Amino acid sequence: MAHSRKITGIALSFALVVVAAPPSAAAQRQEPVRITRFLGEQRIAHLATYEGTTVGGLSGLDRDPGTGTWYLISDDRWRYNPARFYTGRLDINRETGEFTGVRLTGVTTLTRADGTPYPAYGKAGSADPESIRLDPWSGRLLWGDEGDRPDPRNPNIPVSQSAVHTADLEGRSTGELPVPANLRLTDAERGPRRNFGFEGLAVTERTVTAVTEGPRFEDGPVPTAERGSPARLTVWNRRGQVRGQYAYPLDRLPTPPKPATGDADSGVSEILPIDEHRYLALERSWIQGVGYRVKLYEIDVRGATNVLGRDSLTGDPYWPVSKRLVHNLGDFRPPVQNLESMSWGPRLASGECTLVIGSDDNFDGSEATLFMAFAATGCRRG
Repeated sequence: MAHSRKITGIALSFALVVVAAPPSAAAQRQEPVRITRFLGEQRIAHLATYEGTTVGGLSGLDRDPGTGTWYLISDDRWRYNPARFYTGRLDINRETGEFTGVRLTGVTTLTRADGTPYPAYGKAGSADPESIRLDPWSGRLLWGDEGDRPDPRNPNIPVSQSAVHTADLEGRSTGELPVPANLRLTDAERGPRRNFGFEGLAVTERTVTAVTEGPRFEDGPVPTAERGSPARLTVWNRRGQVRGQYAYPLDRLPTPPKPATGDADSGVSEILPIDEHRYLALERSWIQGVGYRVKLYEIDVRGATNVLGRDSLTGDPYWPVSKRLVHNLGDFRPPVQNLESMSWGPRLASGECTLVIGSDDNFDGSEATLFMAFAATGCRRG
């Protein structure tokens, strides 16, 4: 694969090829993240119920390191219940690393500034929750909302803007971060495509970072088996000011659809901070006739061009973020599921970190709500 390792060379326009900038000396000295062992898998039953809600669509996951509470957000758009998040416990033995169970402990409806739930799918102002983070420095929650917009298959969908919302632990809105103009959803072929708004979210002591799942119209076509495409990674400081925006080079599809005219969907489904410059990124594809394919990358924004002021990524050359393959997640418990959530778990007695990756079942009986736990080295959190 073209992006299975960090490469160097001359940066060209993405209409041709974009290669990663050479890492700095500081980056070379840092220990990369490596998965050392698989700790196990736990599942939640399909269409399980909890306190009057239907459990599924779990597309974001995070852990409060102070209390050990896990937060899980559902992308259910009132097909069953209003936008909501769950709290829970994941049982990981710190001595052995054994992952033995997952259980829910609470459910909270996300509400707007006026205290009402977000409208349902297809209505103005609806929300599409895709990621959740507990900010231990402020005690608040942040959650990524992919938004919605019309497209040729869904011409009557109203525009609902993609956003990074802030909320208290009771799910009540406390505001949202300002979104750069180039990421505003529209009803024309401008800005992010449908289902390509904010999909991944990361919080550190100094920054908040969100990534679009895939390319804007102006940044080129979606990935194919012949070529990749750029998504955009936006970084805010802790005061909510946009600090920069960087291109994330999506891989080309690992294989063509079957039939060749079939559908495919590929993009970044989650990011997770390692430190103030590096992140883990889940890059996930769904390919008709093939299924899901997911790779875990380590990315670094240092040396990348700030493309905040660029309306298009198909013209002038730029440096994207660098990528290093950590693991092809198809090696664990095939068939590959729709992996969309990722969080650091507790540190083990061995000194290893734990990394938990979860799947969104799309409320589809042929898919699963599962959590896979791994031991890892090279992390700076947990």
